[in-house]
Amino acid sequence: MAMTRPLTGFDRTLGPAVLVLAVALACFELTGTDLWLQDRFYDPGTGRWLVDAADPLGRLVFYDGPKGLIILTAVALLVLALGPARWRERWRFGRRDLWVAVLTLVSVPVLAGWGKDTTNTFCPSEIRRYGGDVPYVKVFERYPENDRPARRGRGFPAGHASGGFALLGLMWLRRSSAWRLGGLALGLGAGWWMGGYQMLKGAHFLSHTIVTMLLAWIVMLLWRRVVRPAGSGL
Repeated sequence: MAMTRPLTGFDRTLGPAVLVLAVALACFELTGTDLWLQDRFYDPGTGRWLVDAADPLGRLVFYDGPKGLIILTAVALLVLALGPARWRERWRFGRRDLWVAVLTLVSVPVLAGWGKDTTNTFCPSEIRRYGGDVPYVKVFERYPENDRPARRGRGFPAGHASGGFALLGLMWLRRSSAWRLGGLALGLGAGWWMGGYQMLKGAHFLSHTIVTMLLAWIVMLLWRRVVRPAGSGL
């Protein structure tokens, strides 16, 4: 009879994370938090956001650079997962743990992309309040019958930030508490580094980024349970 593996403190957060996600969605739907915060990033007099989306240095530091590094990280981990055992031994990474990281890095952005295609939600810069041409509608609201946009929105959840938050999967590559806390800090830091930039230039609301962060955490823990089943050990 296979012994059930013990859950770590982080593993036990799957249920609470789902609950927090539901509460967060409800709070953003029932309040004007998104608009209240986004108003602080936009100057209606000049029609400018706090951050200029056309600035090449900002795009390199907050968009293209991090995105490229995340892709390279995913490729490198995939090579380690598929390669000979001596490669993993050199880094002290387990094959199963590598697959958790790789699957998280791939599936979180894919899930975010599916959400964008499905929810029909627009970015702040596209709505009339901030100089755009479409009405503001929350994720679970319907567009007015006489004011339906001619195109579909692709603003929810936050696609760019999803790559940063997907780095949370790296926290399982080693079993030490220091490594796991470092991976947690890296994933959250990268996600908010990338997501904050998008918010400041009018590409996403706060709700988009918070929901993306929670989805990344949930997806990561689900992969943990699939790749690290009962009896596999930690």
